[in-house]
Amino acid sequence: MARLKQGTLVVVADSEKALFLRNLTDHENPNLDFEGSEEQDNPSDREQSANRPGRMNDTGVNQRSALDDTDWHELAKERFASDLSDKLYEMAHKGEFERLVIVASPQVLGVLRDDMHKEVTDKIIAEVPKTLTNHPVNKIEDLVKKELDAA
Repeated sequence: MARLKQGTLVVVADSEKALFLRNLTDHENPNLDFEGSEEQDNPSDREQSANRPGRMNDTGVNQRSALDDTDWHELAKERFASDLSDKLYEMAHKGEFERLVIVASPQVLGVLRDDMHKEVTDKIIAEVPKTLTNHPVNKIEDLVKKELDAA
């Protein structure tokens, strides 16, 4: 069973925001202290697109097919998770944490797993597949403790 020891870093992330919290106490009474956050400005795809999707000629006579336009909003979400992975690597390399709990939506967890360096994955004690970025810290404490107790 994973436990929240003193000094454990808890990263709570979604596809546009990450909170960095540090446990100041023990597992029985976690006290997560806010250390910082990362956020990206990601307007809707409609605001980022330059023009309407294009069309291309098909092999048949007078046939044309529509092409999907790039979904810039979705690309930015994936890039944010990848950037978060890089940030965690920098922090691990500097020795800023020995134990790590990641709380993120399943999609973000998937991207993080693909991108994270071994130096970071070796320090992960638990992953919680939930989106909690808009919850108050005391609720995050309770939910993370419950998830770790259930594991």
